[in-house]
Amino acid sequence: MIHFNYRAVDASGKQISGQIEADSVTTATNDLAGRGYYLLDISASSGLLPLLRRRLLQQRVRRSDIIELASNLSVMMGAGIPITMALGDIISSITNTTLQSTLAAIKQEIEQGSTFSDAIERYGELFPDIFIRLVRVGEETGRFEKSLADVAEHLQRMEDLASSIKRALIYPAFAIISTMGALIFWLVYVLPKIIGTLKSMGVKLPLLTRILMGASDYTQRFWYLAPVIAAVLYLLVRLLKKHEPSRYQLDRLKLRLPIYSLIEYNRLLALMAEQMRILIVAGLTVDRTLGIISDVMRNRVFQRAIEAVREDITYGSGIADAMRKHPVFPVLMVRLVGIGETSGSLDNQFSFLSGHYLKKLDDISEKLGKIIEPVVVGFIGIMFAIIIMGLLFPVYDMISVVGKGR
Repeated sequence: MIHFNYRAVDASGKQISGQIEADSVTTATNDLAGRGYYLLDISASSGLLPLLRRRLLQQRVRRSDIIELASNLSVMMGAGIPITMALGDIISSITNTTLQSTLAAIKQEIEQGSTFSDAIERYGELFPDIFIRLVRVGEETGRFEKSLADVAEHLQRMEDLASSIKRALIYPAFAIISTMGALIFWLVYVLPKIIGTLKSMGVKLPLLTRILMGASDYTQRFWYLAPVIAAVLYLLVRLLKKHEPSRYQLDRLKLRLPIYSLIEYNRLLALMAEQMRILIVAGLTVDRTLGIISDVMRNRVFQRAIEAVREDITYGSGIADAMRKHPVFPVLMVRLVGIGETSGSLDNQFSFLSGHYLKKLDDISEKLGKIIEPVVVGFIGIMFAIIIMGLLFPVYDMISVVGKGR
Protein backbone atom coordinates (compact mmCIF):
# COMPACT_ATOMS: atom_id res chain seq x y z
CA MET A 1 0.00 0.00 0.00
CA ILE A 2 1.14 3.54 -0.87
CA HIS A 3 0.41 6.69 1.12
CA PHE A 4 -0.82 9.74 -0.80
CA ASN A 5 -1.16 13.35 0.30
CA TYR A 6 -4.14 15.13 -1.24
CA ARG A 7 -5.96 18.47 -1.39
CA ALA A 8 -9.62 18.47 -2.34
CA VAL A 9 -12.94 20.31 -2.07
CA ASP A 10 -15.76 18.54 -0.24
CA ALA A 11 -19.50 18.67 -1.01
CA SER A 12 -19.95 21.85 1.03
CA GLY A 13 -17.24 23.66 -0.94
CA LYS A 14 -14.70 23.60 1.88
CA GLN A 15 -11.07 22.94 0.94
CA ILE A 16 -9.60 19.99 2.86
CA SER A 17 -6.32 18.10 2.90
CA GLY A 18 -5.26 14.75 4.25
CA GLN A 19 -3.76 11.36 3.54
CA ILE A 20 -5.11 8.22 1.96
CA GLU A 21 -3.69 4.72 1.63
CA ALA A 22 -4.21 2.90 -1.66
CA ASP A 23 -2.61 0.51 -4.16
CA SER A 24 -2.15 3.21 -6.81
CA VAL A 25 -2.90 6.83 -7.55
CA THR A 26 -5.89 5.74 -9.65
CA THR A 27 -7.38 3.79 -6.75
CA ALA A 28 -6.76 6.72 -4.41
CA THR A 29 -8.41 9.14 -6.84
CA ASN A 30 -11.45 6.88 -7.24
CA ASP A 31 -11.76 6.44 -3.46
CA LEU A 32 -11.72 10.21 -2.92
CA ALA A 33 -14.23 10.74 -5.72
CA GLY A 34 -16.47 8.13 -4.12
CA ARG A 35 -16.47 10.20 -0.94
CA GLY A 36 -17.79 13.17 -2.92
CA TYR A 37 -14.49 15.09 -3.03
CA TYR A 38 -13.37 17.19 -5.97
CA LEU A 39 -9.64 16.52 -6.18
CA LEU A 40 -7.25 19.46 -6.53
CA ASP A 41 -3.89 17.76 -6.02
CA ILE A 42 -2.55 14.33 -5.08
CA SER A 43 1.00 13.02 -4.67
CA ALA A 44 2.75 10.02 -3.15
CA SER A 45 4.41 10.63 0.20
CA SER A 46 7.45 8.96 1.77
CA GLY A 47 6.80 5.86 3.85
CA LEU A 48 8.54 7.11 7.01
CA LEU A 49 6.63 10.35 7.48
CA PRO A 50 3.15 8.80 7.37
CA LEU A 51 4.27 6.08 9.76
CA LEU A 52 5.55 8.61 12.28
CA ARG A 53 2.45 10.72 11.87
CA ARG A 54 0.18 7.73 12.47
CA ARG A 55 2.14 6.67 15.54
CA LEU A 56 2.23 10.14 17.10
CA LEU A 57 -1.02 11.76 16.04
CA GLN A 58 -3.56 9.00 15.49
CA GLN A 59 -5.89 8.21 18.35
CA ARG A 60 -5.38 4.69 19.65
CA VAL A 61 -8.18 2.20 19.05
CA ARG A 62 -8.69 0.16 22.22
CA ARG A 63 -10.14 -3.31 22.46
CA SER A 64 -13.17 -1.82 24.23
CA ASP A 65 -13.87 0.29 21.11
CA ILE A 66 -13.92 -2.87 18.95
CA ILE A 67 -16.16 -4.64 21.49
CA GLU A 68 -18.63 -1.75 21.40
CA LEU A 69 -18.56 -1.71 17.59
CA ALA A 70 -19.27 -5.46 17.31
CA SER A 71 -22.04 -5.31 19.91
CA ASN A 72 -23.76 -2.32 18.32
CA LEU A 73 -23.51 -3.78 14.82
CA SER A 74 -24.97 -7.08 16.05
CA VAL A 75 -27.97 -5.36 17.61
CA MET A 76 -28.61 -3.13 14.59
CA MET A 77 -28.21 -5.95 12.07
CA GLY A 78 -30.52 -8.12 14.16
CA ALA A 79 -33.11 -5.35 13.98
CA GLY A 80 -32.97 -5.47 10.18
CA ILE A 81 -31.00 -2.26 9.60
CA PRO A 82 -28.79 -2.41 6.45
CA ILE A 83 -25.09 -2.55 7.25
CA THR A 84 -24.25 0.70 5.46
CA MET A 85 -26.94 2.54 7.42
CA ALA A 86 -25.78 0.90 10.65
CA LEU A 87 -22.19 1.93 9.98
CA GLY A 88 -23.31 5.48 9.20
CA ASP A 89 -25.12 5.73 12.55
CA ILE A 90 -22.12 4.33 14.40
CA ILE A 91 -19.70 6.69 12.62
CA SER A 92 -21.76 9.70 13.66
CA SER A 93 -21.89 8.59 17.31
CA ILE A 94 -18.29 7.57 18.08
CA THR A 95 -15.59 9.99 19.20
CA ASN A 96 -12.46 8.01 18.30
CA THR A 97 -11.22 9.75 15.14
CA THR A 98 -9.06 6.85 13.97
CA LEU A 99 -11.91 4.34 14.16
CA GLN A 100 -14.29 6.89 12.69
CA SER A 101 -12.19 7.43 9.56
CA THR A 102 -11.56 3.68 9.23
CA LEU A 103 -15.27 2.87 9.40
CA ALA A 104 -15.99 5.60 6.84
CA ALA A 105 -13.55 3.94 4.43
CA ILE A 106 -15.06 0.50 5.16
CA LYS A 107 -18.57 1.84 4.52
CA GLN A 108 -17.44 3.23 1.19
CA GLU A 109 -15.90 -0.10 0.16
CA ILE A 110 -19.14 -1.93 1.03
CA GLU A 111 -21.13 0.57 -1.04
CA GLN A 112 -18.81 -0.23 -3.94
CA GLY A 113 -19.59 -3.96 -3.66
CA SER A 114 -17.10 -5.33 -1.14
CA THR A 115 -18.11 -7.63 1.71
CA PHE A 116 -17.70 -6.45 5.30
CA SER A 117 -15.05 -9.11 6.03
CA ASP A 118 -12.98 -8.16 2.98
CA ALA A 119 -13.25 -4.47 3.88
CA ILE A 120 -12.08 -4.90 7.48
CA GLU A 121 -9.29 -7.27 6.44
CA ARG A 122 -7.48 -4.28 4.93
CA TYR A 123 -7.29 -2.80 8.43
CA GLY A 124 -5.84 -5.81 10.22
CA GLU A 125 -3.81 -3.55 12.53
CA LEU A 126 -7.09 -2.38 14.11
CA PHE A 127 -9.30 -5.48 13.93
CA PRO A 128 -8.15 -8.73 15.60
CA ASP A 129 -7.75 -11.74 13.36
CA ILE A 130 -10.54 -13.58 15.19
CA PHE A 131 -12.89 -10.67 14.39
CA ILE A 132 -12.20 -11.00 10.66
CA ARG A 133 -12.45 -14.81 10.67
CA LEU A 134 -15.75 -14.98 12.56
CA VAL A 135 -17.32 -12.24 10.44
CA ARG A 136 -16.36 -14.13 7.29
CA VAL A 137 -17.81 -17.36 8.69
CA GLY A 138 -21.00 -15.47 9.60
CA GLU A 139 -21.30 -14.11 6.07
CA GLU A 140 -20.83 -17.59 4.61
CA THR A 141 -23.33 -19.28 6.94
CA GLY A 142 -25.99 -16.55 7.03
CA ARG A 143 -25.60 -15.88 10.77
CA PHE A 144 -23.82 -12.54 10.47
CA GLU A 145 -25.38 -10.78 13.47
CA LYS A 146 -24.78 -13.87 15.67
CA SER A 147 -21.12 -13.91 14.65
CA LEU A 148 -20.82 -10.25 15.62
CA ALA A 149 -22.38 -10.99 19.01
CA ASP A 150 -19.93 -13.90 19.46
CA VAL A 151 -17.05 -11.57 18.57
CA ALA A 152 -18.15 -9.03 21.18
CA GLU A 153 -18.47 -11.74 23.87
CA HIS A 154 -15.11 -13.27 22.94
CA LEU A 155 -13.25 -9.97 22.94
CA GLN A 156 -14.82 -9.06 26.28
CA ARG A 157 -13.48 -12.31 27.73
CA MET A 158 -10.05 -11.52 26.28
CA GLU A 159 -10.28 -8.07 27.87
CA ASP A 160 -11.08 -9.69 31.22
CA LEU A 161 -8.11 -12.05 30.72
CA ALA A 162 -5.76 -9.13 30.01
CA SER A 163 -7.08 -7.25 33.05
CA SER A 164 -6.48 -10.29 35.28
CA ILE A 165 -2.88 -10.58 34.09
CA LYS A 166 -2.24 -6.86 34.62
CA ARG A 167 -3.64 -7.04 38.15
CA ALA A 168 -1.45 -10.06 38.86
CA LEU A 169 1.73 -8.31 37.71
CA ILE A 170 1.20 -4.84 39.21
CA TYR A 171 2.35 -5.71 42.73
CA PRO A 172 5.47 -7.72 41.74
CA ALA A 173 6.56 -4.99 39.31
CA PHE A 174 6.04 -2.25 41.92
CA ALA A 175 7.83 -4.25 44.62
CA ILE A 176 10.86 -5.02 42.46
CA ILE A 177 11.21 -1.46 41.12
CA SER A 178 10.82 0.17 44.55
CA THR A 179 13.27 -2.27 46.15
CA MET A 180 15.93 -1.73 43.50
CA GLY A 181 15.38 2.03 43.70
CA ALA A 182 15.87 2.06 47.47
CA LEU A 183 18.98 -0.11 47.18
CA ILE A 184 20.53 2.13 44.53
CA PHE A 185 19.70 5.23 46.62
CA TRP A 186 21.55 3.76 49.60
CA LEU A 187 24.54 2.71 47.53
CA VAL A 188 24.87 6.00 45.64
CA TYR A 189 23.94 8.67 48.21
CA VAL A 190 23.81 7.37 51.77
CA LEU A 191 26.69 4.90 52.11
CA PRO A 192 29.42 7.11 50.58
CA LYS A 193 28.73 9.92 53.06
CA ILE A 194 28.60 7.68 56.13
CA ILE A 195 31.66 5.64 55.15
CA GLY A 196 33.53 8.83 54.19
CA THR A 197 32.90 10.18 57.70
CA LEU A 198 34.19 6.96 59.26
CA LYS A 199 37.35 7.01 57.12
CA SER A 200 38.06 10.63 58.03
CA MET A 201 37.97 9.61 61.67
CA GLY A 202 40.68 7.04 61.02
CA VAL A 203 38.48 4.05 61.78
CA LYS A 204 39.76 0.74 60.43
CA LEU A 205 37.12 -0.66 58.10
CA PRO A 206 36.24 -4.37 58.33
CA LEU A 207 35.88 -6.61 55.26
CA LEU A 208 32.07 -6.28 54.98
CA THR A 209 32.28 -2.48 55.02
CA ARG A 210 35.03 -2.50 52.36
CA ILE A 211 32.82 -4.74 50.18
CA LEU A 212 29.95 -2.24 50.55
CA MET A 213 32.35 0.58 49.68
CA GLY A 214 33.36 -1.28 46.52
CA ALA A 215 29.71 -1.86 45.57
CA SER A 216 28.91 1.81 46.19
CA ASP A 217 31.90 3.01 44.18
CA TYR A 218 31.08 0.63 41.31
CA THR A 219 27.45 1.81 41.27
CA GLN A 220 28.52 5.47 41.17
CA ARG A 221 31.09 4.97 38.41
CA PHE A 222 29.22 2.55 36.17
CA TRP A 223 25.54 3.37 36.77
CA TYR A 224 25.06 3.95 33.03
CA LEU A 225 25.78 0.25 32.38
CA ALA A 226 22.43 -0.73 33.92
CA PRO A 227 20.28 0.54 30.99
CA VAL A 228 22.92 -0.71 28.53
CA ILE A 229 22.80 -4.23 30.02
CA ALA A 230 18.99 -4.13 30.01
CA ALA A 231 18.98 -3.13 26.32
CA VAL A 232 21.51 -5.83 25.43
CA LEU A 233 19.46 -8.47 27.24
CA TYR A 234 16.32 -7.29 25.45
CA LEU A 235 18.02 -7.51 22.05
CA LEU A 236 19.49 -10.90 22.94
CA VAL A 237 16.03 -12.25 23.79
CA ARG A 238 14.64 -10.84 20.53
CA LEU A 239 17.41 -12.56 18.59
CA LEU A 240 16.89 -15.85 20.42
CA LYS A 241 13.19 -15.72 19.57
CA LYS A 242 14.09 -15.72 15.87
CA HIS A 243 16.01 -18.98 16.35
CA GLU A 244 13.40 -21.75 16.56
CA PRO A 245 15.15 -24.10 19.06
CA SER A 246 15.99 -21.14 21.32
CA ARG A 247 12.43 -19.81 21.03
CA TYR A 248 11.07 -23.18 22.13
CA GLN A 249 13.41 -23.31 25.15
CA LEU A 250 12.48 -19.75 26.17
CA ASP A 251 8.77 -20.56 26.00
CA ARG A 252 9.43 -23.75 27.94
CA LEU A 253 11.28 -21.75 30.59
CA LYS A 254 8.27 -19.42 30.97
CA LEU A 255 6.18 -22.43 31.97
CA ARG A 256 8.71 -23.44 34.66
CA LEU A 257 9.63 -20.16 36.31
CA PRO A 258 8.42 -19.92 39.91
CA ILE A 259 5.32 -17.76 40.38
CA TYR A 260 5.37 -16.37 36.80
CA SER A 261 4.48 -19.83 35.44
CA LEU A 262 1.20 -19.68 37.39
CA ILE A 263 0.17 -16.67 35.35
CA GLU A 264 1.55 -17.78 31.99
CA TYR A 265 0.25 -21.35 32.11
CA ASN A 266 -3.28 -20.42 33.17
CA ARG A 267 -3.32 -17.58 30.63
CA LEU A 268 -2.50 -19.97 27.81
CA LEU A 269 -5.09 -22.51 28.96
CA ALA A 270 -7.77 -19.81 29.22
CA LEU A 271 -6.84 -18.46 25.78
CA MET A 272 -6.93 -21.92 24.19
CA ALA A 273 -10.28 -22.84 25.78
CA GLU A 274 -11.86 -19.52 24.78
CA GLN A 275 -10.59 -19.73 21.20
CA MET A 276 -11.85 -23.32 20.92
CA ARG A 277 -15.24 -22.32 22.27
CA ILE A 278 -15.80 -19.37 19.96
CA LEU A 279 -14.59 -21.12 16.81
CA ILE A 280 -16.60 -24.29 17.45
CA VAL A 281 -19.71 -22.17 18.12
CA ALA A 282 -19.05 -20.42 14.80
CA GLY A 283 -19.32 -23.79 13.05
CA LEU A 284 -15.68 -24.48 12.21
CA THR A 285 -14.41 -28.05 12.23
CA VAL A 286 -12.09 -29.13 15.05
CA ASP A 287 -9.26 -29.63 12.56
CA ARG A 288 -9.58 -26.09 11.19
CA THR A 289 -10.07 -24.68 14.69
CA LEU A 290 -6.84 -26.23 15.96
CA GLY A 291 -4.97 -24.85 12.94
CA ILE A 292 -6.14 -21.32 13.75
CA ILE A 293 -5.43 -21.64 17.48
CA SER A 294 -1.90 -22.86 16.83
CA ASP A 295 -1.07 -19.47 15.29
CA VAL A 296 -2.76 -17.53 18.10
CA MET A 297 -1.07 -19.18 21.10
CA ARG A 298 2.37 -17.50 20.65
CA ASN A 299 3.98 -20.20 22.78
CA ARG A 300 6.03 -22.82 20.97
CA VAL A 301 5.39 -25.53 23.59
CA PHE A 302 1.63 -25.17 23.20
CA GLN A 303 1.91 -24.72 19.44
CA ARG A 304 3.78 -27.98 18.96
CA ALA A 305 1.36 -29.84 21.21
CA ILE A 306 -1.68 -28.44 19.38
CA GLU A 307 -0.18 -29.23 15.97
CA ALA A 308 0.52 -32.80 17.12
CA VAL A 309 -3.07 -33.13 18.38
CA ARG A 310 -4.36 -31.85 15.06
CA GLU A 311 -2.23 -34.36 13.16
CA ASP A 312 -3.50 -37.25 15.33
CA ILE A 313 -7.09 -36.16 14.73
CA THR A 314 -6.61 -36.19 10.96
CA TYR A 315 -5.53 -39.85 11.31
CA GLY A 316 -8.73 -40.72 13.16
CA SER A 317 -7.82 -40.21 16.82
CA GLY A 318 -10.25 -38.66 19.29
CA ILE A 319 -9.49 -35.17 20.57
CA ALA A 320 -9.16 -36.24 24.22
CA ASP A 321 -6.99 -39.24 23.32
CA ALA A 322 -4.69 -37.00 21.25
CA MET A 323 -4.45 -34.39 24.02
CA ARG A 324 -3.70 -37.03 26.66
CA LYS A 325 -0.31 -37.69 25.03
CA HIS A 326 0.93 -34.21 25.90
CA PRO A 327 1.57 -33.24 29.55
CA VAL A 328 1.01 -29.57 28.72
CA PHE A 329 -2.76 -30.24 28.75
CA PRO A 330 -4.06 -30.72 32.32
CA VAL A 331 -6.16 -33.72 33.33
CA LEU A 332 -9.26 -31.55 33.85
CA MET A 333 -9.16 -30.25 30.27
CA VAL A 334 -8.61 -33.72 28.79
CA ARG A 335 -11.44 -35.23 30.87
CA LEU A 336 -13.98 -32.51 29.98
CA VAL A 337 -13.02 -32.62 26.30
CA GLY A 338 -13.65 -36.37 26.39
CA ILE A 339 -17.09 -35.77 27.92
CA GLY A 340 -17.80 -33.12 25.30
CA GLU A 341 -16.89 -35.51 22.48
CA THR A 342 -19.16 -38.22 23.87
CA SER A 343 -22.15 -35.95 24.53
CA GLY A 344 -21.71 -33.58 21.57
CA SER A 345 -21.27 -30.59 23.87
CA LEU A 346 -17.67 -29.53 23.14
CA ASP A 347 -18.63 -25.85 23.02
CA ASN A 348 -20.19 -26.04 26.50
CA GLN A 349 -17.15 -27.84 27.92
CA PHE A 350 -14.74 -25.29 26.49
CA SER A 351 -16.99 -22.50 27.77
CA PHE A 352 -16.71 -23.99 31.27
CA LEU A 353 -12.94 -24.41 30.91
CA SER A 354 -12.51 -20.82 29.72
CA GLY A 355 -14.43 -19.50 32.72
CA HIS A 356 -12.55 -21.86 35.06
CA TYR A 357 -9.09 -20.71 33.99
CA LEU A 358 -10.14 -17.06 33.92
CA LYS A 359 -11.33 -17.45 37.51
CA LYS A 360 -8.02 -19.11 38.43
CA LEU A 361 -6.20 -16.10 37.00
CA ASP A 362 -8.40 -13.79 39.06
CA ASP A 363 -7.62 -15.81 42.18
CA ILE A 364 -3.89 -15.74 41.38
CA SER A 365 -3.99 -11.97 40.87
CA GLU A 366 -5.61 -11.55 44.29
CA LYS A 367 -3.23 -13.94 46.06
CA LEU A 368 -0.04 -13.05 44.21
CA GLY A 369 0.67 -10.12 46.47
CA LYS A 370 0.50 -12.40 49.51
CA ILE A 371 2.75 -14.94 47.77
CA ILE A 372 5.42 -12.44 46.74
CA GLU A 373 5.30 -10.19 49.80
CA PRO A 374 7.34 -12.54 52.05
CA VAL A 375 9.95 -12.96 49.29
CA VAL A 376 10.27 -9.21 48.76
CA VAL A 377 10.30 -8.44 52.48
CA GLY A 378 12.89 -11.14 53.07
CA PHE A 379 15.11 -9.84 50.26
CA ILE A 380 14.83 -6.26 51.51
CA GLY A 381 15.52 -7.38 55.06
CA ILE A 382 18.65 -9.31 54.09
CA MET A 383 20.03 -6.48 51.95
CA PHE A 384 19.52 -3.81 54.57
CA ALA A 385 20.75 -6.09 57.34
CA ILE A 386 24.02 -6.44 55.40
CA ILE A 387 24.20 -2.66 54.91
CA ILE A 388 23.49 -1.93 58.57
CA MET A 389 26.03 -4.50 59.75
CA GLY A 390 28.58 -2.99 57.37
CA LEU A 391 27.98 0.39 59.00
CA LEU A 392 27.79 -0.79 62.61
CA PHE A 393 30.94 -2.93 62.60
CA PRO A 394 33.34 0.01 62.20
CA VAL A 395 31.32 2.08 64.70
CA TYR A 396 31.58 -0.79 67.18
CA ASP A 397 35.34 -1.04 66.57
CA MET A 398 35.69 2.72 67.07
CA ILE A 399 33.77 2.58 70.36
CA SER A 400 35.88 -0.35 71.52
CA VAL A 401 39.09 1.58 70.77
CA VAL A 402 37.82 4.66 72.61
CA GLY A 403 36.80 2.51 75.57
CA LYS A 404 40.22 0.91 75.80
CA GLY A 405 41.86 4.33 75.62
CA ARG A 406 40.02 5.35 78.73
